[in-house]
Amino acid sequence: MEVLLVTGGAGFIGANFVLKAVADGLTVVNLDKLTYAGNLDTLASLHGNSRHVFAHGDIGDRALVAKLLAEHKPDAIVNFAAESHVDRSIDGPAAFVETNVTGTLGLLECARDYWRSLEGEAREAFRFLHVSTDEVYGSLGPEGKFTETTAYAPNSPYSASKAASDHLVRAFHHTYGLPTLTTNCSNNYGPYQFPEKLIPLVIQKALAGESLPVYGDGMNIRDWLFVGDHCSAIRRVLEGGRVGETYNVGGNAERTNITVVKTICALLDERRPLADGRKRESLITYVKDRPGHDRRYAIDASKLERELGWKPSQTFESGIAATVDWYLANQPWVQRVLDGSYRMERLGS
Repeated sequence: MEVLLVTGGAGFIGANFVLKAVADGLTVVNLDKLTYAGNLDTLASLHGNSRHVFAHGDIGDRALVAKLLAEHKPDAIVNFAAESHVDRSIDGPAAFVETNVTGTLGLLECARDYWRSLEGEAREAFRFLHVSTDEVYGSLGPEGKFTETTAYAPNSPYSASKAASDHLVRAFHHTYGLPTLTTNCSNNYGPYQFPEKLIPLVIQKALAGESLPVYGDGMNIRDWLFVGDHCSAIRRVLEGGRVGETYNVGGNAERTNITVVKTICALLDERRPLADGRKRESLITYVKDRPGHDRRYAIDASKLERELGWKPSQTFESGIAATVDWYLANQPWVQRVLDGSYRMERLGS
């Protein structure tokens, strides 16, 4: 594959994917609506690079998507575009249905029509890869992991909208023959993450010596996946995944939320001690839990390793240290994000 249409490529995971793909010599047509989570500053290093073509627009704009497909003739579409913040879905679920369901439907229809226009090897090689989440599976008990055959049981407006988009992708494969692939990932972290997410939010508040809010008892468990590992998994599925299949992507790094917060505190205490000598753990405060807060997620990524030879390169310890170091070294990027509409206030209460 030489040319990709990437949707949502100015967001956190999408931008990391785009940066690596262009560095590897691929041409990327990057379609992004530039909502609160989209940030062209992340892609500043690609300014003037002929292998990166940015298009400002919505995946639900069928005329625009069809034009981009006809003009650039991509070998694959990788769909990152989504409203993806759970707390925002509690405050305003309609936007999540509009983008994640209706928008994905429009993108699928354009992809189907474009694929049908292809001939020979181009038609045979074309892929539509849909990037989704483990949250569609609901909440786990203390044992077990999500597999690709786990029944869907979404518990937030966000996860419900992603579940609907997953089903649409599956339906377009089985109904029209569109060569689709779906990945369902665990919680991502790493460079360029929007600072309302747990890890960058805690880093910023801890740097400033502010209170560190932790939902409930802090014992909610997530499987943490370094964003660079997630991007490499997507590339591997795109290159070798079986058409019509779903692949779970996990970091094999289950941690409670309170453990994540305390780890960040310890790393920052080592690197940037507070002037008054306090340990940052003393800043932790427990706040009322989020509505519908799933207790535990854990991904079984053995299918991806067995079929395609992928496994994460980062442990949680190495990945979180690299992430803290990146945010310390890139405070101007963070401050430019915070100059916008989000001020690290609580959402979804």
